[in-house]
Amino acid sequence: MSVTAPPEHLDAHGRAESPPERPPARARSRAARSPRRRRTLEVLLAYGLLLPSLLVFAVFVFYPLVRQIYLSFFLTPPFPGEPKHYAGLSQIQQVLTSHDFLNSLWVTVLFVLYTVPAGLVLGLLLAVLAHQQLRGIRFFRTVFSSTVATSVAVASVIFFTLLNPQIGLFSYWFGRTGQLSVLDDPRLALLAVSVVTVWQNLGLAFIVMSAGLQAVPDDLLEASRVDGAGPWTRLRHVILPMLSPTLFFAIVVGSILSLEAFGQIDILTSGGPLQHTNVLVYAIYDQVFNQNNQGRAAVMTVALFLITLVFTLIQIRLLERRVTYER
Repeated sequence: MSVTAPPEHLDAHGRAESPPERPPARARSRAARSPRRRRTLEVLLAYGLLLPSLLVFAVFVFYPLVRQIYLSFFLTPPFPGEPKHYAGLSQIQQVLTSHDFLNSLWVTVLFVLYTVPAGLVLGLLLAVLAHQQLRGIRFFRTVFSSTVATSVAVASVIFFTLLNPQIGLFSYWFGRTGQLSVLDDPRLALLAVSVVTVWQNLGLAFIVMSAGLQAVPDDLLEASRVDGAGPWTRLRHVILPMLSPTLFFAIVVGSILSLEAFGQIDILTSGGPLQHTNVLVYAIYDQVFNQNNQGRAAVMTVALFLITLVFTLIQIRLLERRVTYER
């Protein structure tokens, strides 16, 4: 019985071709390892580039946070050469259930509710007005965004003068000349500080909203205008859905900035009157520099961090599902 030879490969001239040579096993193994090796090198390069930033965060963020958690268990700071007074969880429970902390927490919540929605709405309205193609609109864009270059101290001094019961322009307009200052009125002090904060952060909100409006297609707005949509309809059904990522960013950042507010409260009211403007950040400052109680301040600092973290995560959880990233 004869064995049939395998058919030969013929070239274009009918001549037999030799089968292609297979690469050696070592070359095949090296070729298989090359993507994995390249991936490892990319990961090492990425971590190498991130290492300086990670070191900065470790020194200025993570270590102070861990240190504050450690200090919150002591009545006095456990510094070398000084007596240590360990309190443990009893101090944490005492601080978190105290009237001063709960009052500061409530004032902080009110302050966030007063400042974040108002700043967001005003920034959006000013951005929509400045987005119009009108002569001289660049001047108004500069005016609307100018507060971003104003420091908290300057804004506080300006409004402190405007609210002065003797010479203040606002006091004259509202008929309060010679009466009790708004900043000394327990009913209006927090609202007055909130107005200062909204004005000072209005430039940032305007810039963020204007940047978001630049990404809204003009042909989409023109098509809605041709279809008969009025200004309110275009704002509600066209502009706001397209601005959802920008609004989401502005709400989260604005809430964090309000939770960290300190300068305007320190200059205008110093936490008064009767602790009606004593937000958590100022309460921490008061415990350290006025009450000389670093242990209570450490507990309140950790609590403020956890409140900010949880509040931000809740916002991301509730608002991100309403965000549309498609253009």
